Amino acid sequence: MRDEYLLAALRMGAGADPVPEGVSAAARAVFGLRVPGGVPAGPVDLPVPPGSRSSAEAGTAQPGVRRFSADGLVIDIETAVTGGRMEVAGQVTPAPGPDARIEVRTPHIGKVRVPSGSGHFAVAGLPPGWISVVCHRPGHPPVFTRWIHVPA
Repeated sequence: MRDEYLLAALRMGAGADPVPEGVSAAARAVFGLRVPGGVPAGPVDLPVPPGSRSSAEAGTAQPGVRRFSADGLVIDIETAVTGGRMEVAGQVTPAPGPDARIEVRTPHIGKVRVPSGSGHFAVAGLPPGWISVVCHRPGHPPVFTRWIHVPA
């Protein structure tokens, strides 16, 4: 049995074993989700209001609410799952302007919304799982949040 592992390791090291197609397909899919020229928005802790109990996530005012910041923008995202479908609501501050668009992405679906004058946006009917939000503003690089997981 040891010899089989050694031979497999030698074949892999020599490049004799091809990468499994499922691994290659997953890598191509992930590469397709990047935002070329985009600016990653890092997570920012939300203060817990005085007198409230802290949530399971340290520093988060309430479960399902997350804040990200980069390039002078703050992106607040609130998620909920109702009837097996995910709802995403949020706000970009300062409001990104009339020609901006917000893209709420999952690995399989992307929905685009025009934010309100105050920077609010909402998307419903997404499958629970991984999401990322991208703010596209004319004359600026897109700002995107990291991928966050919303369980069913």
